[in-house]
Amino acid sequence: MCGIMGFNGAAQAAPILLDGLSRLEYRGYDSAGVAVRDGSNPAEVVRAKGRLMILKEKTNEGTAILGTCGIGHTRWATHGEPSEKNAHPHRSDDGNVIGVHNGIIENYQELKDKLLRKGYSFYSDTDTEVAVKLIDYYYKKYEGTPVDAMNHAMVRIRGSYALAVMFRDYPEEIYVARKDSPMILGVENGESYIASDVPAILKYTRNVYYIGNMEMARVRKGEITFYNLDGDEIKKDPKTIDWDAEAAEKAGYEHFMIKEIHEQPKVVEDTIRSFVKEDKIELSELGLCDEEVREISQIYIIACGSAYHVGIAMQYVMEDLAKIPVRVELASEFRYRKPLLDKKGLAIVISQSGETADSLAALREAKDKGIRTLGIVNVVGSSIAREADSVFYTLAGPEISVATTKAYSTQLVAGYALAIQFAKIRETISEERYRELVRELLTLPEKITKVLADKERIQWFAAKQSNAKDVFFIGRGIDYAICMEGSLKMKEISYIHSEAYAAGELKHGTISLVEDNILVIGVLTQPELYEKTISNLVECKSRGAYLMGLTFYGQYNIEDTANFTVYVPKTDPLFATSLAVVPLQLLGYYISVAKGLDVDKPRNLAKSVTVE
Repeated sequence: MCGIMGFNGAAQAAPILLDGLSRLEYRGYDSAGVAVRDGSNPAEVVRAKGRLMILKEKTNEGTAILGTCGIGHTRWATHGEPSEKNAHPHRSDDGNVIGVHNGIIENYQELKDKLLRKGYSFYSDTDTEVAVKLIDYYYKKYEGTPVDAMNHAMVRIRGSYALAVMFRDYPEEIYVARKDSPMILGVENGESYIASDVPAILKYTRNVYYIGNMEMARVRKGEITFYNLDGDEIKKDPKTIDWDAEAAEKAGYEHFMIKEIHEQPKVVEDTIRSFVKEDKIELSELGLCDEEVREISQIYIIACGSAYHVGIAMQYVMEDLAKIPVRVELASEFRYRKPLLDKKGLAIVISQSGETADSLAALREAKDKGIRTLGIVNVVGSSIAREADSVFYTLAGPEISVATTKAYSTQLVAGYALAIQFAKIRETISEERYRELVRELLTLPEKITKVLADKERIQWFAAKQSNAKDVFFIGRGIDYAICMEGSLKMKEISYIHSEAYAAGELKHGTISLVEDNILVIGVLTQPELYEKTISNLVECKSRGAYLMGLTFYGQYNIEDTANFTVYVPKTDPLFATSLAVVPLQLLGYYISVAKGLDVDKPRNLAKSVTVE
């Protein structure tokens, strides 16, 4: 949520800042602004409410603001309504300090009252203005360096933040600080970059540094120096981002979402190939020895949103194969309900960005209770990746659309790998079954490609459903997990009210909502549950529902029951989610397009939820 971009180099800063911010639009925002310095001249600040295009028009695509050092920001309103006065950057009363900020300062009112008593005035409703003026206060009080001012402020601030700040007395430097909100720094050819996410700077550099919690940095042209909270200099090694820069572009597709849906065969194959070596699963890099796997008494899968739905599917697969009890936890609830955890348990935290605030807090809660932790993340060097005891990287590359597709699919195959390998180690499956599962895993990318070949039929059907007011998804077992993700895709990008129900629960209240022509989507991929789900669909049809069925080619004939049927290639029922979810992604996408909505940036949503 929110986006930060900074630049310090030889080129003009404003166009680079605007370009970087445009690559962070997927994070969600309601206003934007930039501050640029030209040598020792005062910084010029331009802000605008609304889309980034308005800011670009005010600055003539950045060419109207001269200077080679600057910071920019896209704001998601938390404290104060969306407006130009609340947009970042903010400045101190005399312009001595100018800064941008992601996160939430929880004690901002207490700090604001203190600063008011010290003679400061406030023009906005934001917590960010408070942070900027607090830094200014300590800079003047102790007559020290920017690092001194920043660390005094960091000690007083409670909450989360990523700060990028410019000081009048240091015209060719930017200072940054971080606590719980993501931030990366990059260098290339004598120029330096600051961003809240990789895609913003991928065009300019692949050499990045990850600033740690409660750390600061001084950003000069092509030179970055890191400091701890005491102001002592610390050393860091750069990391190389392997993502293809072109992967962050639309490449001729109308939206990032449809591009990312079509990238699923490749990224799923890349992720599978990262752990399948010579037809065997190799997970030695996780640092879990066979004896530790045998001793796992309980698995806690912790996640939010679509990653939580991955966890639901993983639960079925893990319990079926490895015979380990699994609990799937919403990260936002896990941290507050004082969970009772088994010391021999394993906490698996799933997050595309590796920065999801609730998931990161849950990880820390598990570690505090002495539980071994494993992160499944897509972003190298992210907070969850650094703090988890082990990390399983998915190879989805940059995912720009707010509605996840390819990251979800790579998380699924990571979950399959863990389940299969744990089952082999614990000897709960035969060697023949192990080889069979690995062989089937390798076929998934080709089968996803075949699903995508049927997209025109789904597009036709979506156009007919674009006026729907309510959609229900029903399924049993793994099919219920598939329904949960399909329903989320529908509601988040098409704004149609949709719900996923365990089909067996229909009689316990839900069926009272079924009426004439309401769309009910039934997912039927699990052989032992097929007849029961068919019966549930017939119940809905008898009450006037319009039925869409989703099942395997050649296994079931449901066209006598369903009004519209989608088939996917047959696979092991445990892997059904990887194939059945794709038509539901396409359905949500094409309905959103038919309604003329902003597919990649749905209202009120952000890609990475880095604050509570």
